[in-house]
Amino acid sequence: MQENTNGISRMHAITISREYGSGGGEVATRLTSRLGWQLVDHEVVVRVAQELGVTEADAEAHDERVESLVSRFLSSLQAIEPMMPAIPPVPLTTDANAYHEARRRVIEAAVAQGHVIIVGRGAQVLLANRRDVLHARIVAPLEMRINYVMRREGLDQEAARARIQAKDRDRVRYLVTQHNKHPEDAHLYDIVINTSIIDLDGVVDLLYLALEHKAMRLSIPTGELGPATGMTRYPHQPGDFLPPQRVSEP
Repeated sequence: MQENTNGISRMHAITISREYGSGGGEVATRLTSRLGWQLVDHEVVVRVAQELGVTEADAEAHDERVESLVSRFLSSLQAIEPMMPAIPPVPLTTDANAYHEARRRVIEAAVAQGHVIIVGRGAQVLLANRRDVLHARIVAPLEMRINYVMRREGLDQEAARARIQAKDRDRVRYLVTQHNKHPEDAHLYDIVINTSIIDLDGVVDLLYLALEHKAMRLSIPTGELGPATGMTRYPHQPGDFLPPQRVSEP
């Protein structure tokens, strides 16, 4: 596949939403290697835990949930290499929205740096209005996801099923609570890919192609985009077209 790296360089980020066990995290890792971009995923939590001197579990418990570590979280991000540019501190208050405001600023700072792949964290909603960001969702049937988790995490079938259901439930609750959106809403994404048949490297190819095509349309005014672009009227009325029925008077 001939790669248009110049066009793609105009894109700033990719967001990847995924059903747990669909391979979405692995796709993000492979796409990061393919593009030479930076991955913004759980590795951030690990590095933050190291910088804060807390356990990874403690850092993850606060990630996207509460505001008690906001100030130290943002400060620690400056020490992560390579990461985003300096982020002004967010005053810590008792307001429950403090952490989520900080999360938004962290994500926007990462996108401003450019060439990042952001996994989860509501980024598909936070960056919905940016045309220089590709939004993707990776899904797969439940039984295949169970097999994936059993293989990757060494769990038995029931434990894998329970873990998937818990993870999916948390992600749905988070997006609904914080953004009044459901992750299964296809309108949040440029592309949704089912990994039940398409292998993970094939998914990476498709995302690269989608990134390339979205980059090619950055210069087109928003009003000139959409499925009607360049289309002419049907030569005849569609076969299922029915004229309005007259209502007879009693």
